[in-house]
Amino acid sequence: MLSPEELRESPLFQSISYESYLAMYDCFRAVNRTFRPYEVMYDYSSGSVSADSDSVGIIERGTASLIRVDENGVATVLEELGPGGVFGKALAFAGSSQDVLEVVCRTSCEVVYIHYSQILKRCENACLHHSVLVQNMLRLISEKAQALSQRVDVLSRRTIRDKLLCCFQQLADKAGSDRFTLPFTLATLADYIATDRSAMMRELRKMREEGVVDTHGRKVRLLKNARESWKV
Repeated sequence: MLSPEELRESPLFQSISYESYLAMYDCFRAVNRTFRPYEVMYDYSSGSVSADSDSVGIIERGTASLIRVDENGVATVLEELGPGGVFGKALAFAGSSQDVLEVVCRTSCEVVYIHYSQILKRCENACLHHSVLVQNMLRLISEKAQALSQRVDVLSRRTIRDKLLCCFQQLADKAGSDRFTLPFTLATLADYIATDRSAMMRELRKMREEGVVDTHGRKVRLLKNARESWKV
């Protein structure tokens, strides 16, 4: 469970008091679960590993990725999830029946599972915090849709360079600076832009040599030539 300090930073529980937060665990019949790095915490083919398939998972601590593995074994990162991130069949992505769709931990994670019907149903006690939670969840789902729109923008680019620059520009806009830190490793970045890691690393090297970007591990800076080299 979250501490009072962590609760204030949680986007899902915004404007909800700590007392109300504790009460919601009984009201929503919530189930808590802790996961280790690289452990699967939700399989869209069978549902949650600790709750039924109609449960919505909410990350309280840690980071995870929604990963699709197609019938050829090619992995694509569909979404990065942090504290307040939500997932579940009610928020599912369409895909081939042969695809494997899983939420995999990047770090140790603490997750709370709530049955979807418990969120949607009218609270018998007319609890204000129930209505606030639903509003917060709708906002998070809206933000999820916006993030997916940005992801489509990245994947729609035809070259590896354009995919990288589109992704980097989105991260720079979010950071409000030409300097930013990747939210994941370079290996995950290759999955995120749906390209071969070796080919991506070669392109990154060319971009550094041409003065398009400057990179040090996960730290990236867009240089003057970045906009000129990105043909949209």
